[in-house]
Amino acid sequence: QFGRTEVIDNTLNPDFVRKFIMDYFFEERENLRFDFYDVDSKSPNLSKHDFLGQMFCTLGEIVGSQGSRLEKPIVGIPGKKCGTVIVTAEELGCCRDSVLMQFCANKLDKKDFFGKSDPFLVFHRSNEDGSFTICHKTEVVKNTLNPVWQAFKISVRALCNGDYDRTIKVEVYDWDRDGSHDFIGEFTTSYRELSRGQSQFNVYEVINPKKKGKKKKYVNSGTVTLLSFLIETEVSFLDYIKGGTQINFTVAIDFTASNGNPSQPTSLHYMNPYQLNAYGMALRAVGEIIQDYDSDKMFPALGFGARLPPDGRVSHEFALNGNPQNPYCHGIDGVMEAYYRSLKSVQLYGPTNFAPVINHVARYAASVKDGSQYFVLLIITDGVISDMAQTKESIVNASKLPMSIIIVGVGPAEFDAMEELDGDVVRISSRGRFAERDIVQFVPFRDYIDRSGNHVLSMARLAKDVLAEIPEQFLSYMRVRGIKPSPAPPPYTPPIHVLQTQI
Repeated sequence: QFGRTEVIDNTLNPDFVRKFIMDYFFEERENLRFDFYDVDSKSPNLSKHDFLGQMFCTLGEIVGSQGSRLEKPIVGIPGKKCGTVIVTAEELGCCRDSVLMQFCANKLDKKDFFGKSDPFLVFHRSNEDGSFTICHKTEVVKNTLNPVWQAFKISVRALCNGDYDRTIKVEVYDWDRDGSHDFIGEFTTSYRELSRGQSQFNVYEVINPKKKGKKKKYVNSGTVTLLSFLIETEVSFLDYIKGGTQINFTVAIDFTASNGNPSQPTSLHYMNPYQLNAYGMALRAVGEIIQDYDSDKMFPALGFGARLPPDGRVSHEFALNGNPQNPYCHGIDGVMEAYYRSLKSVQLYGPTNFAPVINHVARYAASVKDGSQYFVLLIITDGVISDMAQTKESIVNASKLPMSIIIVGVGPAEFDAMEELDGDVVRISSRGRFAERDIVQFVPFRDYIDRSGNHVLSMARLAKDVLAEIPEQFLSYMRVRGIKPSPAPPPYTPPIHVLQTQI
């Protein structure tokens, strides 16, 4: 139980005021249940009151509804209409401010035997238990005791967890090539102090406690001065969702022969009557979360690497529902159904080509660049990729479009090439052109197989890892294009019942 609203007396149309603050993660499925009771006494025990029904939803469903306002019927009493409930969600403001700060220092201690120091700053925020967590490091300024560091941007949440009076500790070090950086000294401040901007309050003495203890005449090891402090309110992923941006989800499934004969239990496509195969699990895990952000719940589902009836031609971009003009399936259940149906009708073949399905989604993404839609392509594959050069080319082109690509590798193959596409370590390039942004997230499914056989857990972990980067990829597209979120629709106000009088 997370909490209870206040009790509103004698009404069938209550408007509850109490708010509940919850953590929201795009990449997790957060199931909620609302129970409704008619309170008859002061007892806190719910069994003493009349049950009026309940409503089930996910947090993503509320957030992903138009204007983050979800209206749903209340159910739970057989044969009875229990009314409807309206739930709205809003993002807390303190989480979205960022600060642009710049610092310089004067007369820092000389630490190097030859030449001057190479100073840098390390910022720590204090935690509830008094410990410190590092939250930012500046660059190193070489060979000076009076450095001016570049301005840097940090979110208020990272700097002080939104608590303006919490201690921020700043350490000053002299950089050494071998990693044994020398400690010059430290000082403490807080967000509230820093927010006064450039002033006499924001000149800090750098103190080295060891030196202070040893030397009677010790004053300080130099000073650090705040040069500028600028607060920027960031627009968040939820601002766009609230403004009506839709996330379109497309699935592409690998039908190459290396998956094994679907009628054999050893096949990755084996249709086990008792549990989902790896393809089904990956599809459900990711799809069930993304579907909350797509209002029509119609998902194009494609296959690649198979020979199609009636003539056996090989296709790397076919509709799982057999309708190339309209490859849309209704909901994740519809996608699963089309996937199982096509396993019975197509012949697994090869090679493993990704470019056609990437270009398929890119064509749609290229037609709506105004920020009203964003496309996520989930590719589930067992194999080593055959058209690496063309795939890189299509990813580099797609990085300019409102789309992200998730690749889940199933089975025991070596997935080295996929790691290269992921672009986390080295930004992907094709013919000398680099991807404008990182849009690919790859994970091997085998890392998520729960040894105890608890597939619900492994699916949740898989979804979390592949979806965690999507909000940032989404925002980077919007930022680069200068697209601002549309205003959210006006908040809901209950209708006032007007009595009509006849004259």
